[in-house]
Amino acid sequence: MSIMIDKQKCKGCGLCTDVCPGSLIYQDDDKKAYIKYPKDCWGCASCIKECHFGAIALYLGADIGGMGSLMTVRSTPDTLTWNIEKRDGTSEQILINKKESNKY
Repeated sequence: MSIMIDKQKCKGCGLCTDVCPGSLIYQDDDKKAYIKYPKDCWGCASCIKECHFGAIALYLGADIGGMGSLMTVRSTPDTLTWNIEKRDGTSEQILINKKESNKY
């Protein structure tokens, strides 16, 4: 499992580098994020949840049923929206109510 970073969407804020527990995300001279060793990524999704620009996506490989889809996350105070872009060009959204998700 790994992440993919879209440098065109990256705004260079550096939040992803701050939250990566493996210190795997770096910034180039233009402050754009990149991952030096994608195979070392733990797939914790901390950087994806922290990126407010949708520049980082989790690669959902066949081993977890994703068949090469990419997932980004948008967060508001009340909801998380998981956006899944599938290889066939279709997309799916999963909405999670933060206030109800840990109710049990």
